[in-house]
Amino acid sequence: MPASPAVDPTSTDWPGLRFEEPPSGASDFAAGGGWRDAPPDEGETIDGSVDWGSASPLEATARRSEGRGGGVGSDTSRRGWTGGLRVTTEGDSALTQKLAGLPASPGVYMFRDVEGTVLYIGKAKSLRSRVRSYFAASNSDERVYLPAMVSLIADCTTVVTQTEKEAAILENNLIKEHQPRFNVKLRDDKEYLTLRLDPKVLWPRLDLVRRPKPDGARYFGPYHSATAARRTLHLVQKHFQLRTCSDRELSSRKRPCLQYQIKRCPAPCVFEVDVRTYSQQVEAVDLFLRGRHDKLSATLRQLMNGASAEMRYELAATYRDQLAAVQSVRQAQSVVSVETLDQDVLGIYREGDLLEVSTLIVREGRVVEALSDSHVGVEVPDDELISAYLRDTYDAEQSDRSVPDQILVPVLPEGADGVAEWLTEQRAARATASRGAKRVRLVAPARGARRQLLQLALDNARHAFVEKRRAAENVDERLAKLQARLRLPTLPRRIECTDISHLGGQDTVGSVVALQDAALDKSRYRTYRVRTATQGDDYAAMYEVLSRRFRRGKDATEGQGEWDLPDLFVVDGGRGQLAVALAAARDLGLFDLQLAGLAKERENATGEKLVDRVYLPDQKNPIALKPNSPELFLLAMLRDEAHRFANRGRSKAGKQRRMESLLDRVPGVGPKAKGILLRHFGSVQNIRTATDAELLALSGIDRRHVKALRSFWEAEEPESETNGREQPPTTELPSASEESQRS
Repeated sequence: MPASPAVDPTSTDWPGLRFEEPPSGASDFAAGGGWRDAPPDEGETIDGSVDWGSASPLEATARRSEGRGGGVGSDTSRRGWTGGLRVTTEGDSALTQKLAGLPASPGVYMFRDVEGTVLYIGKAKSLRSRVRSYFAASNSDERVYLPAMVSLIADCTTVVTQTEKEAAILENNLIKEHQPRFNVKLRDDKEYLTLRLDPKVLWPRLDLVRRPKPDGARYFGPYHSATAARRTLHLVQKHFQLRTCSDRELSSRKRPCLQYQIKRCPAPCVFEVDVRTYSQQVEAVDLFLRGRHDKLSATLRQLMNGASAEMRYELAATYRDQLAAVQSVRQAQSVVSVETLDQDVLGIYREGDLLEVSTLIVREGRVVEALSDSHVGVEVPDDELISAYLRDTYDAEQSDRSVPDQILVPVLPEGADGVAEWLTEQRAARATASRGAKRVRLVAPARGARRQLLQLALDNARHAFVEKRRAAENVDERLAKLQARLRLPTLPRRIECTDISHLGGQDTVGSVVALQDAALDKSRYRTYRVRTATQGDDYAAMYEVLSRRFRRGKDATEGQGEWDLPDLFVVDGGRGQLAVALAAARDLGLFDLQLAGLAKERENATGEKLVDRVYLPDQKNPIALKPNSPELFLLAMLRDEAHRFANRGRSKAGKQRRMESLLDRVPGVGPKAKGILLRHFGSVQNIRTATDAELLALSGIDRRHVKALRSFWEAEEPESETNGREQPPTTELPSASEESQRS
């Protein structure tokens, strides 16, 4: 597709200025109206609006690009405003003609740069008014990145649709296909936990999955909190008797497990179980997870009465306990509406580009769940934000969130009717034979009970925003206390700690763990296999580990790596370990690295209890940390994590050593040759005693392998064993006691 030249705001057209044809002989620029035959120079300020000498990187990308293909070259064209649109007298005529000829019909528009890459995709009720608004002189959109995006637009492609619904569907498909850089995305790439129930199998079970599949099973969720998902699973397993074992365990078990003993599973793996009764439990779980508590309560009460009439009192007691559990869950949920509709209520709170989105999940007039998501760097208007949220949350291909009867929003998005029809289709895609697909309504209430419900969601969003900000402030406060207590020059945003672990001197491993803003940062965890230190020498092992860590940190400081040093480095131990860390740092020339040693609580020789202490360089007396203080909590958490991670690495190294074959140490014998030899001879000893002819007879073994094996065996043989020859007898000297007896 041919691309038109990009609109470059750094040449002559500035937001808020209007350019016209220059009068004859004019050569100066007039603020508010005039002309200029060249773009501004570096650092030059025009009308006090933009100083390119101090421009941000984003603004710098929108500067003039001389020689760029299809862009504005050295022959900068005079630009101006024609009919309220930003145009040029040369170069942008193709784009201008497209803008002038846009229809007043619903559809989708795509902005592209000079290379044809899609920058932004949007939908509109009227393509003419929506697309032209981006280039209008009176555009009130104050998004920071908008001028940069407009400056990159070289072409605009539009697709006319018959209805707003078709526009919403097409926009969703195109965004997923092109992934434009300027479209907001309110859902990250991680997969949330979902509960799966497959009623087609003989004995259905409820389990957790992260990637739902179109396999006909029923999915509930996704749960934004893994704790909430597992709590729900535990509640179901406690009160509803469904099996918890896997299909493999079900087919191979010979005796019932503990779940049968505590009355939580009828043990269909061993005993004859009534399929009808089990199916009733499956349907009860389905109703419970969908929030149909009224219907579930009526069903359980009917089953309880029926079992009691048949004098099956144990079964009736089971239904009674399930009914009590449902009632307790209902009491924990607040009634917010007298309507029996399913509703999702979307609340938004924002400060600058910080955004908090709160969603109330209302089922049959009761709040069953409240979700909250935080986003940073979101500058789009509320209507576009809501459109993106609906697209990312309810798209059947991206999420398994059920679509309710109504969605209450603060502001209706562009093409709200089409979005509502698209939501109805997404609901139909999830519908089963037992649940039909009603029409979904998208409502922005202004008064009444729905407005009160929306206000509750808005208040929840504001409250979540304040609480998360307060939590961040608490982190800074705790780090500030640690900084003051240890007299650190900077706030210790990142703290690292090391520990050494070995088992009787073997499998020595060092660990380095990290805290980032008072939270464990597992992406920076490292383990080190100690190579040079003698067995049991903890100081030498720590020196080796720290030297390797600090050397990489020094290289990162010099631009040769990605292992930048932390604000504070802690060693597990007292003065001795701190001295080793100081030696490792100073041997590499790292004199500004902040080091500390954390000694554990202990009793001295006199029985006096010494609390946890911090040793600092060039300071004789340690700093005692009070129990339960925030400083001790952070450092102790990091120390314990370093100890755990070091033990984990040592255990892994020991297992690897125990499982290692002697052939792994033979240079020139790879895994493939090793497998061939072991499969044929069965053991290393048989390989050692085999002749060269027997070895060469194997497919895949050649003389190179035989030579490597013989060289290794000869190097491994003790000098005292000279090819099996008998050694001369040795004469034992008498002991001191025997000598004294003789004398």
